Amino acid sequence: AGAKHKAGDVDSGNTTTDFDPLEAEKGITISSAAVCVEWADHRITIIDTPGHVDFTAEVERSLRVLDGAVGVFCAVGGVEVQSETVWHQANRHGVPRICFVNKLDRMGADFFDCVEQIEQKLGARVAVCTLPAGQAGEFQGVIDLVRMKFWKNDPDDPKHMKYELVEIPAQFKEEADLARERLLDAVSHVCDEVLTLVVEGQHVPEALLRKALRQGTLSLQLFPVLCGSAFQFHGVRLLLDAITQYLPSPADRPPVEGIVPRTKEKAARKPLPSEPLAALAFKTVSESHGDFIYTRVYSGKLEPGMSLVNTVTGRTERISHIYRMMGARRDRLEFAGPGDIVAVVGLKQTHTGNTLCDPDNPLLLEEIRFPEPVISQALEPGKNVDEAKLSEALAKMVRDDPTLRCYTNKETNQLILSGMGELHLEVAVHKLQRDHKVQVSVGRPMVSYRQTLAKPIELENRYVKQTGGRGQYAVIVIRLEPLSKEDRETIEAAREEAGEKLDPNGLYFFDEIVGGAVPGEYVPHVEKGFREAARRGAKYGFQFVDVKCSLVDGKHHEVDSSQLAFQRCAEEAFLEATKRAGVTLLEPIMKVQVAAPGQYLGDLTRDISRRRGEILNSVLEKGRAALTAYVPLACLMGYTSELRNFSSGTASFTMEPSHYAPVKEELADLREAS
Repeated sequence: AGAKHKAGDVDSGNTTTDFDPLEAEKGITISSAAVCVEWADHRITIIDTPGHVDFTAEVERSLRVLDGAVGVFCAVGGVEVQSETVWHQANRHGVPRICFVNKLDRMGADFFDCVEQIEQKLGARVAVCTLPAGQAGEFQGVIDLVRMKFWKNDPDDPKHMKYELVEIPAQFKEEADLARERLLDAVSHVCDEVLTLVVEGQHVPEALLRKALRQGTLSLQLFPVLCGSAFQFHGVRLLLDAITQYLPSPADRPPVEGIVPRTKEKAARKPLPSEPLAALAFKTVSESHGDFIYTRVYSGKLEPGMSLVNTVTGRTERISHIYRMMGARRDRLEFAGPGDIVAVVGLKQTHTGNTLCDPDNPLLLEEIRFPEPVISQALEPGKNVDEAKLSEALAKMVRDDPTLRCYTNKETNQLILSGMGELHLEVAVHKLQRDHKVQVSVGRPMVSYRQTLAKPIELENRYVKQTGGRGQYAVIVIRLEPLSKEDRETIEAAREEAGEKLDPNGLYFFDEIVGGAVPGEYVPHVEKGFREAARRGAKYGFQFVDVKCSLVDGKHHEVDSSQLAFQRCAEEAFLEATKRAGVTLLEPIMKVQVAAPGQYLGDLTRDISRRRGEILNSVLEKGRAALTAYVPLACLMGYTSELRNFSSGTASFTMEPSHYAPVKEELADLREAS
C-alpha cells in the first residue's frame, strides 16, 4: 500500500507485524499485531492474527472487534483445520469476509481445488472475482473478472506500484469467460437487477456488479474470492481495492448493543462521534514503562486526559496517551473516533474484555469468551529466583493471555502453568525468561482432565450444627444429572434466547422449589455451593463439567438457617452424590489433520491407531496422503518430532481441541489428580 519503503517477508524474518524476535525465529505469528494503511481515500486498520491453534485467543479477541476479515488460504495446502476453526469463529461473530488464495507461484499450487475446498469444507457460497493466469512455475499474473482485464505488473518498479490493465492473453480467454459466467450466476442470487440482465443476455455494468458484490458480502450471502502471490506482489492491489469496495466500514455495521449496569436494560450506541463514548479493551500488553491496552472505539470520541468508567470494575480510569500502531512503531494521536483500533496508556485496572465508557452514560458491552486450557506443565524456579518477581511476571502474562492459567497444586506444592498446547507453553516459558528475566525449568506436560457424574441421582442432605449459641441448619433435596451433548445444547439455546450467560463448563442450576420450602434468599447460595464443589472436584482434583443441578425441596429454620449453612449443605450434597452415583473421568480429544507423501499413509494409519486414535477419513490424491482423526491429547505428546522422524521431515500436522470423552483410569496420566 506504500506505507513502507521496502516490503518484508516471512523467510527473511522482517515482516511488519511479526516483529517479536521469537516470531522471526520460528517464522510464524504468535501475537496479533495491528497496522494502519491508507488506500484509495480510506484508512484500513489491519490486525494480523496467528494461524496456529495454540494461539486461538488472539483470533477470538480480534474477531470480536473487527468489521470485516480476509481469510488467507494457501494454494498448495488448501483449507486446513485451523482455517475451518477460524471461519466458524467468524460465523459466530457475524463478520463479513473476503477470501484470498495466496502462493499461486509455489510448486503444487491448485487454485480451483482450493476454491472447491472453501465451498465444501466451509459451506461458503463463493464469488470468484480474480483468476490466475497460469499456476506454479507457469504463473504469470492475475485476471480481473469484474473488469475482464489482465493485471500486468511492472517488474522493473522497485515499489511495485506500477501496473497496466491489458487484454486477457488468448490462452486464458476461454477460461476467463467461463469464470465470468459463474461470477454473474453467483451474484444474481443476491441481486435481482443482475439476475434480470443475465436472463435477458445483457451486459452487466461494472458499477452494478460491484454494488451487488458488496450487498452479498455485507449480508454474509457471498464471499468474494481473489487470488495472487503476495511474495511477487501479484493480486495485492486488487485485494486492497476489494477491502474498500466490499467489506463494511464502521458506519455500515449495526449499532453496538450493551446493558446499562444499574437498570440491566439493553441500550445501543451508533458509530457516531456525537454519541456517548463506548469502547472495548480487547488486548493488554505489559511493558516496563506502562501497559498498552488495545481498544476498539465503537462510539463517541476518545481523547488524552479523559476520565472514563470501566463498567466491569466500576473504577474510574484516566487516558494518558493514545497511539496508532504500525507493528512495533507507535504514532501518537490527538483523538480516536468510531471504528478506530488504538492502543492507550494510563489505564491501571482495565483488562481484556472490559468496557470503557462515558461516566454519565455507562454501558456494559458483551465480554470476550475464551476456551479453557487443555494442557499443563510444572514450573520449577531456578536458584536465587525471587518468588515475588516470579509471581508478578506470571500475573502479567496470565492477564495478557486469557488462555494461560497459573496456580499452585495444593498436594504437590508445584507451580502449574496451563495453556492451549505444547507450543503455547513453550512460548510462554520463553517469554518468562526473556522478557521478565526469570529462570525456570519445566516438567513434562500434563493433560487437563475433566470429570462428570456417571449417572443421575437425587438425594437429601442435612447440614445441622449445634455448638452452643446460634446453630447452623439447612436441609436440601437436589437432583443431579450428567448432561449429554444434546441436553447441553438444548439448555444453552434456551438461555441464549433469554439473554442469559452460558457456563463454559456446562454447569447449570435450576430452582424447582414450590411453596417457599427454601426461602429465595438462600437459593443462590445453594447454587454457589454446587459450583464451588464442582470446581474443586471429588474423586479426582479436576473440574466437573456437564452437570445439571435441580433444587427440588428443602427445609429451613427461622433462627438457625443462614446463607453459609445452605452453601455448605450443597457442597456436602454434591460430594455425597459423586460417591453414590460414581464419577466418569474425561480426557481432551483433539481433531488432528496429517499431510504427508502417499507412501506414508499406511505408517500414519498404524501410528494413529497406536495412539488410541479414531480415523475419520483418509485421502490419497496426487501422490499426497491426507488423514483426519480424533486422538487423545495425552497420546500426542512429542508427536511433532516422532512424525518428523519416521517421515524424514516430509509430513506435517495440525490439531485443535474437539471435545472431551470418557477414559479408563488406567489409561490416564493422573499426576495432577488429588
